[in-house]
Amino acid sequence: MRLDKFISQQLEISRAIAHREIRGQRVTVNGEVVRDTAFKLLPDHEVAYDGNVLQMLTGPRYFMLNKPQGYVCSTDDPDHPTILYFIEEPMSFKLHAAGRLDIDTTGLVLLTDDGQWSHRITSPRHHCEKTYRVTLESPIGDDTAAQFIAGVQLHNEKSLTKPAQLEVITPTDVRLTLSEGRYHQVKRMFAAVGNRVIELHRERIGDIALDDDLEPGEYRALTEDEIASIGLPKELQAK
Repeated sequence: MRLDKFISQQLEISRAIAHREIRGQRVTVNGEVVRDTAFKLLPDHEVAYDGNVLQMLTGPRYFMLNKPQGYVCSTDDPDHPTILYFIEEPMSFKLHAAGRLDIDTTGLVLLTDDGQWSHRITSPRHHCEKTYRVTLESPIGDDTAAQFIAGVQLHNEKSLTKPAQLEVITPTDVRLTLSEGRYHQVKRMFAAVGNRVIELHRERIGDIALDDDLEPGEYRALTEDEIASIGLPKELQAK
């Protein structure tokens, strides 16, 4: 990467201002002042601005976050705080959520700067399963599980939902696994059978389960196995 592009990204300034800062001898590479704005950086170079080391990014990043209520999954929102508030990483503004949650929904959010990887989670073509823990206003109906397997008709939707697996824990506490991601789907599915969602918490995306050690607002990097699990064919995931 060119030095001027790196400085522009790291300091969130224009390329023209980055040129000025570099030529003003405020940038060093491995302890030496570099004034060449087109200088080619290598992964092992240590770049500093006014003596403060700037961390170089050498590849795509993948994280899981335990999202609390009250935060939105967009990268910028004028009215609500975003989940990036919790992410203490260089250039965190480049990360995006691979599958958003509503502001009042909690649980697993995956963040990355790898667009192809996140597409394999969000694209309907890949049928990536998501599992939710659901607290209901009223006791679950005896026939709800069968209705969800058969598919339900959502308001203003032409097609039935795809088969969904319902596990009843208590009459008002259930676990639901979906293979699609329609708008507000979990809430709308229960509304379609005459119930209402009180609390919603995502536990799993594909084979990636929310880490029990993460408190709300905490995050960690994904393991290599977790990263690789997204998008693999079912027959390979089983091996």
